[in-house]
Amino acid sequence: MSFSVLGTGMYVPPNIVTNDDISKFVDTNDEWVMQRVGVKQRHFSINETTDEMGYKAALAALENSGVKAEEIDLILAASISGESISPSVSCMIQNRLGVSCMTMDVSAACAAFVFLLETAAGFFARGKAKKVLIVGAERLSRILDWEDRGTCVIFADGAGAVVLGEGDSYIDSIFDVRGGSDVIDIPQDIGKSPFYEGTQKKPFIHMAGQETFKFAVNAICHDTTKILERQGLSFEDIQYIVPHQANKRIIDFASVKLKLPQEKFYVNIERYGNTSSASIPIALDEMNRKGMLHKGDLLLLPAFGGGLASATCLLKW
Repeated sequence: MSFSVLGTGMYVPPNIVTNDDISKFVDTNDEWVMQRVGVKQRHFSINETTDEMGYKAALAALENSGVKAEEIDLILAASISGESISPSVSCMIQNRLGVSCMTMDVSAACAAFVFLLETAAGFFARGKAKKVLIVGAERLSRILDWEDRGTCVIFADGAGAVVLGEGDSYIDSIFDVRGGSDVIDIPQDIGKSPFYEGTQKKPFIHMAGQETFKFAVNAICHDTTKILERQGLSFEDIQYIVPHQANKRIIDFASVKLKLPQEKFYVNIERYGNTSSASIPIALDEMNRKGMLHKGDLLLLPAFGGGLASATCLLKW
């Protein structure tokens, strides 16, 4: 027993920011960003918190699934940009929904959505839940260094959600975590302890672009290939690969390396930027509402990012 996807939802702030808008206060331009990242525009919050966006995505997913909020047994959320360490994003979403159930946050940066699915699968396997709400929500504009054009043009705000019910759609998964802060780091404030003698790094996203790029391409290629080998499948059996939307060039390179047509990959980073844990559920919701997904379709969901962590799952729609 694993689960089936009952419904999807997403939410992005109405404030759209183009590359031309950013170029007014950052040394960049539309051509530079499109060539290196593939982002044309993104959404940034003006007054909405991370959990508020997650709540709105959750409402959309509940409506799409036909499940009432009070039927949810468990809320799992992921975010690296919540306004508070405690209460967690999942707790705040629960509060906004007005329900009473267990909640838990998982911190795995851009790979977190697949970590959430794996966690949910465990609850279903143990018979501890019949309906689970999963939410990836990010207000990354809060933790960007707006003087670093190499990162501030990549990331964005938004939330994606799915509602899960009992079923057998979660087929296989693979995870790889290589702890370290040398490639991607998001330090918190060191605090005011009179005893601590450490130095403060800016509490923003720090990323070594080239190393991140190599890690991401290798993760997509290795993880998807490994899962298919284990299941006795080929890429021809897969309807779509729905990757974390980190960088269009990463997806393009993976496509070439795997010798797959680009049409095999669902890509929407041009319109939304990198929304970390929210990017895959946002993509799934778009595909679902466009009628692109049909019962029985096999999907690969590769994700990768800070940790360094990568995670890929094989999902039957």
